Amino acid sequence: MNYWLVKSEPFKYSWDQFVKDKVTFWDGVRNYQARNNLKGMKKGDQVLFYHSNEGMEIVGLATVSKEFYQDPTTPDPNWVVVELKPLKPFKKFVSLAQMKTEKRLANLSLIRQGRLSVCDVKPEEFEAIMEMGGMKK
Repeated sequence: MNYWLVKSEPFKYSWDQFVKDKVTFWDGVRNYQARNNLKGMKKGDQVLFYHSNEGMEIVGLATVSKEFYQDPTTPDPNWVVVELKPLKPFKKFVSLAQMKTEKRLANLSLIRQGRLSVCDVKPEEFEAIMEMGGMKK
């Protein structure tokens, strides 16, 4: 299993809307590295849902329900989407400020490449974030 992080501005597409929709395709990615990350996602991978600009915190956990396919919002074949399903909200939201102070997250893509909308997350980083969010069993 692989781990990922997707960013969304809550006024455009919030965690609450995602939960209400029950499934969504992740579109609008126009950065080649983020696109390649979408292409790397496999069904069943876990995805951290991050509210950017407002809140700037991880608010929920999702899963990849369908692997990449052509982005239906553009005729350009260079761009793809994946389908995501919400799993559960975080018990405690994990802010960017908290992540920046956590030594285990020093190399987290979200911190190193702040403008990247779809990031990979290493297993040990995922575990640290889950722990910080009160999501450990």
